[in-house]
Amino acid sequence: MSRVLGIDVGGTKVAVGVSSSDGPEIAERIRLDTGAGTLERALAAARDLDGAPAAVGFSTCGVIRDGRVFLAPNVPGWEGLELPRLLREEYGAIPVAIDNDVKAAAAAELRWGALRGVSAGVYLNLGTGLAAALVVNGQVVSGAHGAAGEIGYLQAIPGEPAFADGHVPLEERVSGAALAARGTALLGRETTAADLLALFATTDASDGAPADTSDGAPAGPDVAGLVDEALALLAMSVANLCATFDPECLVVGGGMMGAADLIMPRLTAELRRAVPFPPEVRPARFTDDAPLLGALALAHAASQSS
Repeated sequence: MSRVLGIDVGGTKVAVGVSSSDGPEIAERIRLDTGAGTLERALAAARDLDGAPAAVGFSTCGVIRDGRVFLAPNVPGWEGLELPRLLREEYGAIPVAIDNDVKAAAAAELRWGALRGVSAGVYLNLGTGLAAALVVNGQVVSGAHGAAGEIGYLQAIPGEPAFADGHVPLEERVSGAALAARGTALLGRETTAADLLALFATTDASDGAPADTSDGAPAGPDVAGLVDEALALLAMSVANLCATFDPECLVVGGGMMGAADLIMPRLTAELRRAVPFPPEVRPARFTDDAPLLGALALAHAASQSS
């Protein structure tokens, strides 16, 4: 089988890889930091790996609409970038497939992972940000503007600041970045979402007293309250999505799945409580490499359809 190329541009890093077989194996890869000249550096790294691939898959933060990237303010020069045109100029007649990172990760799960064989499903990504991908008839749905599944924009409180006000309401409450920011403000020191989830998970079950932090200071009841509130809001929002869409399967991935033992039971219990026909809940097969594997899955599909 000919080699295909995958490129993934995220908020903090760029990953480039090649695959020579239709499976979740990356033969070679290069990793870069995002910053000035992200696309130029990514394409240069891609040339170093394979200058003439059979097909190219490109996974990007944000969404593609009308030939441009939108909703991607964290990568310098990325908002409004004419990515499809620039990739056509780079690769000419070589097939190129582009999608956003969460939809690409869902494509990898469909091709090789936990969504394989699923007709109607949801891929939920719990990472630095928050988003989902919807699967209908075994295909990832883009929506009218490429923004299907952007659940970070759901509102949790009527009348709260929303997209038009420059906000991403649900993401600002329950994503990894949101938990880290709220935990840092609460504890007065740099804190990650993983730190908070670990503290919550190790709360003394006998008396409800929160565990000590790594520096020996009590975590305090506010930490437990913050995490419990975030998990409850996440579970309710996902249940609302599943009640609306009626999937057969919910697959959960992303960096926050390091706390899967804490997150998955909460989601499962709320789905069983709130959804008339609750879907099966599964962990994603792929975590850290999911968007890059998604780019390779897109490339394989493009190669086979060309």
